[in-house]
Amino acid sequence: MTYDVIIIGAGPAGFSAAVYCSRYKLKTLVIGELPGGLAGEASEVWNFPSYEKISGFELVNKMFNQVKNLGVEIKMEIAEDIVKEKKNFKVVTNKGEYIGKKIIFATGSKRKKLGLAREEELTGKGVAYCATCDAGFYQDKIVGVIGGGNSALSAAVLLTKYAEKVYVFYRKGSFCKAEPSWIEDVKKNEKIEVIFSVNVVKLLGKENLEKVELDNGKKIKLDGLFIEVGSIPQTKLAEKIGVKLDCENIEVDKEMKTNVDGVFAAGDVTNNPLKQIITACGEGAVAAYSAYGEISKE
Repeated sequence: MTYDVIIIGAGPAGFSAAVYCSRYKLKTLVIGELPGGLAGEASEVWNFPSYEKISGFELVNKMFNQVKNLGVEIKMEIAEDIVKEKKNFKVVTNKGEYIGKKIIFATGSKRKKLGLAREEELTGKGVAYCATCDAGFYQDKIVGVIGGGNSALSAAVLLTKYAEKVYVFYRKGSFCKAEPSWIEDVKKNEKIEVIFSVNVVKLLGKENLEKVELDNGKKIKLDGLFIEVGSIPQTKLAEKIGVKLDCENIEVDKEMKTNVDGVFAAGDVTNNPLKQIITACGEGAVAAYSAYGEISKE
């Protein structure tokens, strides 16, 4: 079977592209390791139209069900390779091979790690990367969050619903990336203590995390540490077929086209500056429209 469009990525960009592909009556396949991507980890989403507040998991689950109910085929598989074959593309996953006329990369991004000694060893033993997933494990305990963007501050606020105390460690002297509303929420929360102009340089403990050491020499007792220092766009698969990058993101034009004919991209993986669920959805819709336009002419 040859699909009109194969969408690689099962987050807001990929699911939105799938909705529009379905409306255009295109034979469509969505391939994704897990539904939702980083959006699914958001504890609370306040800026998506139609919902005053909704969890990222719930929002993405609604998208997943909508795509499924439209009859779009969804494969929860890992895309491992892609090859250009004449006018089509072959996508190889950990479970099979699929042929598509057009490709939409909606591969999103993955969380950055600090690269500290023992970071891998202590992951799941005090070191974590998803407050939405793990906050409940820290009832009445002391935790820390590294980072100064929206994800870090929203994680800190979420953690106060469980933890006794939450430290925020940020390398700069003030918050310069986060939205003012999140900064205000952190400042007024009595459980949160912000420590500016520091870096965590050591993770201390025997079998589990017990303390962190800062670059000012201080050691702080912690039961858990949540690392929220940004993300890395997942471009390796796209690069295999010569897709051009703008710095570390896929370069696209206003139609979500890449430099490779028949290949589009949408969402956090692109070089568009605003990385939000709403913009990912819009980019997915544009990518689907552009793919449909090309197929209609062929």
